[in-house]
Amino acid sequence: MAVLSRSRHRWVVLAVGVGAQGAFAAMFSGIPVTGIAMRAGYRLTTGELGLVLACLGLGVAVSDLVWGLLTDRFGDRRVLLTGLTSTGLLLAVMAATVTPADGAGVVPLAGCMAVAGALGGSVNGASGRAIMTWFQEGERGFAMSIRQTAIPVGGAVGVGLLPWLAHTYDFRAVYAAPAAFCLAAAAATWRWLHDPADRPRATEHPVTGHPVSEGPEGGGRSPLRRWDVWRLALAGSLLTVPQFAVLSFTAIFLHDVKGEGATLASVTVLIAQLGGGAARIWTGRRTDRAGSASGTRRAYLRAIGALAGIAMAAAAVLTGAPTPITVTALALGGLLANSWHGIAYTEIAAMAGPARAGTALGLLGTALFAMGFLTPLLIPVVIAHASWTAVWALTAAAALLAIPLAPAPVRAR
Repeated sequence: MAVLSRSRHRWVVLAVGVGAQGAFAAMFSGIPVTGIAMRAGYRLTTGELGLVLACLGLGVAVSDLVWGLLTDRFGDRRVLLTGLTSTGLLLAVMAATVTPADGAGVVPLAGCMAVAGALGGSVNGASGRAIMTWFQEGERGFAMSIRQTAIPVGGAVGVGLLPWLAHTYDFRAVYAAPAAFCLAAAAATWRWLHDPADRPRATEHPVTGHPVSEGPEGGGRSPLRRWDVWRLALAGSLLTVPQFAVLSFTAIFLHDVKGEGATLASVTVLIAQLGGGAARIWTGRRTDRAGSASGTRRAYLRAIGALAGIAMAAAAVLTGAPTPITVTALALGGLLANSWHGIAYTEIAAMAGPARAGTALGLLGTALFAMGFLTPLLIPVVIAHASWTAVWALTAAAALLAIPLAPAPVRAR
């Protein structure tokens, strides 16, 4: 009966993780697509807009590893409740006091974005560790990919909703909507997320007090001291460059270069987000069913890097092509750049083991969002000194550089 209860409840836990990840993604992905309205409403330059958008990624980058360590120490439930509730409350404060109607400028706006990213980043490691706890090897790739698909799906909700709210209402509504999402996810976490009764035990290190896995997966060694874990995190950060470039600057590119409005940009990003989400589930299921899951996940990661690099290189070559052709290349490149997260998160958590999964997932999140911070800062500089062709070419180069950096597939003996 206990086994049956665990078997059923693991899907409830997964649903809670999906809700938490999706709530944060609606804010994180939706706000950048309001870039045109934000630039006009707050009277920002393109460089200032890049700084504001970059601060979202900076907040996650500086906090994700800390959240991962806290998750391994205090558990996923406490961390998720703290992060989601505080993020929702901050967004509610922003809706009340940090809008163009309130006379807010670049400094308070950028500061609030950084804090929102820092608080919301709690969902990355905590919800992932819960999945590692409740699901077994052979099904974790599928489960983790579903959780990671909440990012493009939640992002798609944000991309479709927040620009419309900005245009129809104002930025009070833009911030209030994701605030409601985060608070609803916190309520679901409080109601349904808990540890399984038969959870594998973890002992504490006699000096540091950190949990040490007793099973073979973790090996008792901190993920932060393993070069193969760092390689995977750094490869993921490079694959993040085309993802953030398409997400954050497609609207600006299409407006400034092609004379298009926010609708086409939203459609392009939605295709990248939803298509990438479907690809995450497919790759997660595929690698679970394949033999030597670790080696298969690494092989898929390298293959996606190659395909994303080719697609973004095509976008660079086709920058001056008719708009439908350019948009197709960007949508495909964005789709591929959104498709690898599930297998990467599964692989790095499996490398660390369940007791250390929060730390490993936090490291990956830190690497990804650090690049998410740097990418919006770099792109305006490239535009000012070169061109949009150079922007898309650099994203292609980043994806291709991730291929040799990613850990090589492990061959079954």
